[in-house]
Amino acid sequence: MMRFRTLFLAAALALSLGSCTRMQAPAPVHFFAEGMPEKLSDWNVLYLSNGKLNLNTGVLPYDLDTPLFSDYAHKLRTVWMPEKKAARYREYEALEFPVGTIISKTFYFPLTKSGRGDGATVLRSEDAALGATGDGLALDQVRLVETRLLVRREHGWVTLPYVWNAEQTEAKLMRGGEIVPLTLVGEDGRREQANYMVPDDNQCAGCHSVDLKSKDVDPIGPKVRHLNHDYEYVDGRENQLARWQKIGYLSGVPAGDLPKNPAWNDPNASLEARARSYLDINCGHCHSQKGAARTSGMWLDAATQELARLGQCKLPIAAGQGTGNRPWDIAPGKPDDSIVVYRMESKDPGVMMPELGRSVVHKEGVQLIRDWIAAMPQQQCDK
Repeated sequence: MMRFRTLFLAAALALSLGSCTRMQAPAPVHFFAEGMPEKLSDWNVLYLSNGKLNLNTGVLPYDLDTPLFSDYAHKLRTVWMPEKKAARYREYEALEFPVGTIISKTFYFPLTKSGRGDGATVLRSEDAALGATGDGLALDQVRLVETRLLVRREHGWVTLPYVWNAEQTEAKLMRGGEIVPLTLVGEDGRREQANYMVPDDNQCAGCHSVDLKSKDVDPIGPKVRHLNHDYEYVDGRENQLARWQKIGYLSGVPAGDLPKNPAWNDPNASLEARARSYLDINCGHCHSQKGAARTSGMWLDAATQELARLGQCKLPIAAGQGTGNRPWDIAPGKPDDSIVVYRMESKDPGVMMPELGRSVVHKEGVQLIRDWIAAMPQQQCDK
């Protein structure tokens, strides 16, 4: 059952940091072949020590060129695999991970100076370096909200959402989801209320069922095209795919150039490439030939190249009230006539896209898609 989080007190935060300092490195990572441990710490993937959220031995951090938008939350992503096990290369789909794999994603927000006493006032920022230490997170600089685990068991993937307590000392399994009220503060000082949503079991499975027919749960982010860029590791900067191969976490990589998406905000990449990368990660797992939104007729994954399938001059099929009385999914050259923009700008649960994972509008992302559509040669779409 969804319920509102209480604000944590400065005294509790100070106590948690003090207790973290006294903690020692934990036992090795513990893979649970069955069951649903109640505490995140039971897995030993991440641990608290010296005022930081740290990565255990063998736990590898990674990031994506363009992350899924989640109310401006930052994400510490990690992967761990059993000894002598490796993921196998796949060109388009997510890497094929072995049984025993644990993928974690910790959602957090950088704290404002004024927010360090209550934890509910956080920065609205795209700067991923805020609060990050290269091998973890500085607890006096961030608000931990949730850590989601994606665990590969013999029968398939299992999703487990853990919500951090007010004291920031433990995350507990919350299969029914949670709502966390936050105040987002922009660089200009403007404030915006956000009801950050931790998804329940069904919502987790819904997003990660990238094949509507099989309904199997699969990872979304760790695809070659999203991982193929440099990462700033503690011991130096290196391409992520090269690092995964070096430590034995990836096999079967072919020679030659590999698929690569640019970052959505990379000024050196083309507008077209940045917009397609943004739509691929935020929409493509659902809007694809196999995804849950395939019946919409609009596919936004990286593989789709046909303009009509990408929504250009395409009449809506299953948008319902989500059209905003606009005639086309994408009206080339006319963002204000495009349903895609209308749904991205909405916060109405019955209209907005994506349907889950946000309570505020990603203004910068919307502007990117607006600019992309505006740059398309205008044409008269026929009904």
